[in-house]
Amino acid sequence: MAARRTAEILERTLTGERLSPSDAVTLLEEGDLLALGSAADAVRRRKNDPGIASYIIDRNINYTNVCIYRCQFCAFYRPSSSHPESYVLSWDQIGEKIQETIDLGGTGVLLQGGVHAELPFTFYEEMFRFIRSTFPSIHLHALSAPEVYFLQKLTKSPMRDVIARLRDAGLQSIPGGGAEILEDSVRRRIWSLTKAPTEKWVDVHESAHSLGMRTTATMMFGVGETYPQRVAHFEVVRSLQDRTGGFTAWIPWTFQRENTALDEKVDEAGGFEYLKTLAVSRLYLDNVRHVQGSWVTQGSKIGQVSLSFGADDLGSIMIEENVVYAAGARNRMTAPEMRRLIADAGYEPVQRRTLYDGCPDPCCAGPVPEPRAEMVREAAGGRR
Repeated sequence: MAARRTAEILERTLTGERLSPSDAVTLLEEGDLLALGSAADAVRRRKNDPGIASYIIDRNINYTNVCIYRCQFCAFYRPSSSHPESYVLSWDQIGEKIQETIDLGGTGVLLQGGVHAELPFTFYEEMFRFIRSTFPSIHLHALSAPEVYFLQKLTKSPMRDVIARLRDAGLQSIPGGGAEILEDSVRRRIWSLTKAPTEKWVDVHESAHSLGMRTTATMMFGVGETYPQRVAHFEVVRSLQDRTGGFTAWIPWTFQRENTALDEKVDEAGGFEYLKTLAVSRLYLDNVRHVQGSWVTQGSKIGQVSLSFGADDLGSIMIEENVVYAAGARNRMTAPEMRRLIADAGYEPVQRRTLYDGCPDPCCAGPVPEPRAEMVREAAGGRR
């Protein structure tokens, strides 16, 4: 009965019917892993060149590790600037990291930090201006919803105005960090509700999209959430994409628990759970073109397999990454290793830039499109 039920759902989905939240929960609970992967791969092949898989050479730069929040899943933060292990990078230190990235063929940086209460708004404007004036070829993909939300509270300005100021200083796109699970009872339990409730995460991204700025959507799962709560996260992303079309990519990864307050309290999601969730999310997010596989948290072999479970991209080679590294994920890769990994999986490796320009038929290099009239009507009517 369960096999027949999930087969019917997959058949309807592949003929163009949207997954409902209840259908997605059923697939997560009862779906056969290989059947889910096959369906997700079919969708991936419709949306992207079936012969290629992309990657990017960039660097994660964490400009500070000081954070006023105490998220239970984080092993990176230090509670105050007086902590002996706290830091704020100087412009020279940031510049050295960016120059090394360029020397390695890199085209962008993902710049994020903790939410440091002592840094004024001008710190971010000056940092962005320094980066854009000194390294004009580097794409600045920076901050996270909690960081932007904190700046909005600091300035008491409308969210759109805050992001416009950051854009004018040099910000080019915003990553999806700080999403974790976009369901507030989960966020309350893992202590991330205060830093950014779901509605504020949405507000940051929707405001950025309204300014023509691209962003990514992410999910960190495996923190003890239920399948319906996981699907609620999918729905938040799909609904916002219906309204704006501003997400370039969907990037799910698994919680790493080493050195965190959740260590011993939850079981980490393994490769089976990761691939199942990846596949169902590819089916659910029918309005997001690109899906990134997480070799960083799952390892290179599962990263390869993810390319047959809905992912068309393997993200960055990770010249530097500190947040999940502190929680136990210590995978690294060179550009030749990434190309070999993709080729061994049967795809042509293609290096892209942050907005997926560089790929054949790029979809996200330009400004966010105006929402189609039918999208606006459907969103207003609660389309599922």
